[in-house]
Amino acid sequence: MERVFQVSAGALAVAAAYFLWTGNRDGAFVSAVLGCVAFFLSVRAQVKARNAVREAEREAAYEIEATAASPESTD
Repeated sequence: MERVFQVSAGALAVAAAYFLWTGNRDGAFVSAVLGCVAFFLSVRAQVKARNAVREAEREAAYEIEATAASPESTD
């Protein structure tokens, strides 16, 4: 998902430059704003994926500690 936002941010930056070059300031502004939004959404997706990996690692470490700390009964 983050690649989609990165590509759209790049395309919108190119569109903003084109609109600015042709003198369409309103189109340049809208394209630039949407490009910024797409960029920050890509950063958000990266952070969300990193947090999911860290949470999974934390849970795995907790399970290992809980298993090692509990005494096993041999009846």
